[in-house]
Amino acid sequence: MTDDETARLLPGANPKLVLQTVVRAMRVLESVGRSGHPLSLAEIAAAVGTDRSAAQRLAHTLEMMGYLERAPGGNGFLPGRQALDRCFSYLRSNALVERATPILIELRKEVKERVDLSLFDGPSIVYAVRMQSKRENFYATLIGGRLPTFFTSGGRAMLSLLPDAEVEEILDQSVLEKYTPRTITDRAVIRERIERARRDGYALVQEEGLMGEIALGAAISDAAGRPIAAVHIAGSLSEWGEPDFRDRFAPLAMEAAAALSR
Repeated sequence: MTDDETARLLPGANPKLVLQTVVRAMRVLESVGRSGHPLSLAEIAAAVGTDRSAAQRLAHTLEMMGYLERAPGGNGFLPGRQALDRCFSYLRSNALVERATPILIELRKEVKERVDLSLFDGPSIVYAVRMQSKRENFYATLIGGRLPTFFTSGGRAMLSLLPDAEVEEILDQSVLEKYTPRTITDRAVIRERIERARRDGYALVQEEGLMGEIALGAAISDAAGRPIAAVHIAGSLSEWGEPDFRDRFAPLAMEAAAALSR
């Protein structure tokens, strides 16, 4: 891996301090995890940008450590169960997740709709807690999922806490593509929605990430007032109109977010 490749993959990293083997191993895990289906050695080599022999050594090492598993029939590799241990380790050691969980449990009891906690990660958000409602899409039940910050309710609420220059940097890093027919990708409209979230203290989206869904998010900030996470409440448009959803859930989401902010 050249210094230019290191700079592209790891912005801000000192190439002299980067272990290329570790980078390649993590890229194997990322590629297999993103695929949604078993990857062959040839596919892993292509995804990582290495030859088949190196891909075989990387995959074998990760398989022996439990981070990859053979697909049924032995055709290709899937993420291994050891990855769940690392997810558990992260959540157990995250003080915000620990503090948020009892508050979110009470919020879920009150709203009787899906309640999520997402963590801010620049151009994307990562779901760390998901408490389900009576109707669910399978992927909406899983922690660890990422979505672009620009179109999610919690993402826009978190962006509203940042200066305009930082918002523009994050939008520059984002792929502004539609996830549903109603995803807003026009930067001027996105900026207007972020400004509205600044005024209101929360953001609301309809069907931008999932058709039939209305969602509302309020940002959690650190001691410096910067965004670190968000509380989301999501419901069905078959049961809620926008005015009633705002009136019912915006105060509750903002109250929970304020309780978790420092």
